Amino acid sequence: MKYSSTRENAEQLDSAQAIIRGLAADGGLFVPDAMPKVDMAFIEGLKTLSYEERAEKVLGLFLTDYTAEELSGCVTRAYGSGRFDTAKRAPVKAVGDKSVLELWHGPTSAFKDMALQLLPQLMSTALKKTGEKDEVLILVATSGDTGKAALEGFRDVPQIRIMVFYPQGGVSRIQQLQMLTQEGHNVNVTAVTGNFDDAQSGVKKIFGDKAFNEALAEKGIRLSSANSINWGRLVPQIVYYFSAYADLLSAGTIEPGEAIDFTVPTGNFGDILAGFYAKCMGLPVHKLVCASNANNVLTDFLRTGVYDRQRDFFKTLSPSMDILISSNLERLLYHMAEDKAKVASWMQQLQQEGRYDIGSELLAKIQQTFWADWTADADTEACIADVYEKDHYVADPHTAVAWSVAEKYQQATGDAHHMVVVSTASPYKFNGSVLDALGVKTAGVDEFTLLDELQAKNSDPIPEGLASLRCKEVRHDGVCAPASMEEAVMAFATADSVNYPRLKSRA
Repeated sequence: MKYSSTRENAEQLDSAQAIIRGLAADGGLFVPDAMPKVDMAFIEGLKTLSYEERAEKVLGLFLTDYTAEELSGCVTRAYGSGRFDTAKRAPVKAVGDKSVLELWHGPTSAFKDMALQLLPQLMSTALKKTGEKDEVLILVATSGDTGKAALEGFRDVPQIRIMVFYPQGGVSRIQQLQMLTQEGHNVNVTAVTGNFDDAQSGVKKIFGDKAFNEALAEKGIRLSSANSINWGRLVPQIVYYFSAYADLLSAGTIEPGEAIDFTVPTGNFGDILAGFYAKCMGLPVHKLVCASNANNVLTDFLRTGVYDRQRDFFKTLSPSMDILISSNLERLLYHMAEDKAKVASWMQQLQQEGRYDIGSELLAKIQQTFWADWTADADTEACIADVYEKDHYVADPHTAVAWSVAEKYQQATGDAHHMVVVSTASPYKFNGSVLDALGVKTAGVDEFTLLDELQAKNSDPIPEGLASLRCKEVRHDGVCAPASMEEAVMAFATADSVNYPRLKSRA
């Protein structure tokens, strides 16, 4: 299996090379040159397997330059004993007339763990396979969950250091504490005085700055990414769509070959794109429902074919989705349009003009698989309260956005296919918002008292990684303006490799 850019660069790489590189030389994203296909026998064969065994089966179809032994080792280290709080890793729970795919049972209580526990293992193995001698610096822009999951996954991994940028004031307090207390000799966390798109655009600019990358290369350092622009971050997410289907088969909820729907709370489009890959491979998926919050740029695009990031930015109760530039949409456009020149042109228009229009013909093709709507904060709160009252299930705000949009989809279309709502974060990560929705007063109450308050309403215990924040030391205090991100990166890249000093404010 070879990988090439979504844009016009014709270079082809093995998966190990693509994972190390992260971003293609022309700024495009790496995509597989062919789509592996599976049949129902393959899918039914997953029913009796563990999550790790399912992962090996699916990943082996894409990462063909990794040996079976290498993949098995990566998967075992990523999902092995003690890292997740459930043997299922990604359990499917029946809630009312729907199923909920819970992706937040990993060490940082967010769906990003499903990929970011595995990516460091894939990358570390890739460095050995390719004989790479340079040190790799992982740059991450996070809207809340990716940062902590990446920091935890790459902590103390040899030959790799990681730097995370997050929007100052743009993540929940629990999310912020998770990052600022991160341990590890090779990690750095820096706040950006802007929103997530400022941080993400800054990281992309650094990747595209040839002179800056050459300066790093002279020091034996090369950049890579742990955001879902990296293929090694996206491919593990395909696994849990197959795993969910296999679990539904085992439970007798669906029959073999029966098509189902998934509703996915979506910001950067990577999570729902993994579902698209699963469908292309042969998983019986009827509709992928894209759920947004008030930053509903994807809803508008999937309804009109016009992507326009020139709009007001809102801070919402679901901050991990507070995004106006959805990077992974580029991969979907590549697969649907089958025209690299068009994709490159659209991305150039987005950068220079802030918008592009794919036209009605391509939009109609995309709409055969995708449907989209959005949910305002007030409706998100109402959904949290309603699901708790009816089913005694505690949903975080992102899950509530998806649940609400799933119901809008079913009401609008009458679609009777079984619905799976993808749950991307533990409610404990957003305890204040959840408790407010459930009518509990939170004003002036500290985060850890709120954890205890939510525990009284929730059958799931407080995750250990969140409970332990009570006594952890804040280890990172860096702040920089978007224009100073390169300076911050260079300071960290050239810091002592054993005991990195704190980066002081460059605001």
